[in-house]
Amino acid sequence: MDHSQHPRLDPAELNGANLDGIKVYDRNDDTVGTISHVHGIGQNAQAIIDVGGFLGIGAKPVALSLAQLDVMRDEVGAIHAVTQLTRDEVETLPEHHH
Repeated sequence: MDHSQHPRLDPAELNGANLDGIKVYDRNDDTVGTISHVHGIGQNAQAIIDVGGFLGIGAKPVALSLAQLDVMRDEVGAIHAVTQLTRDEVETLPEHHH
């Protein structure tokens, strides 16, 4: 997917209401996981991403700073995010505990 033409979200839009449930892709366009929830607002917030598993079963929550994600809307307005980490790198992050 060519993300270069996708408009980026404004910092004020980086919140749980907009980001919960969106897909996260790696730099190779492989699906990394889904944001389950967000701690905080703006670039300093953390996105909790469920990675691994199948259909949500066996998934492991990991935390990434929103600064590590490029959050944008596609051609139809659907929000998604891209990280420069690979899927394997994200999956090896420590499990996030609430």
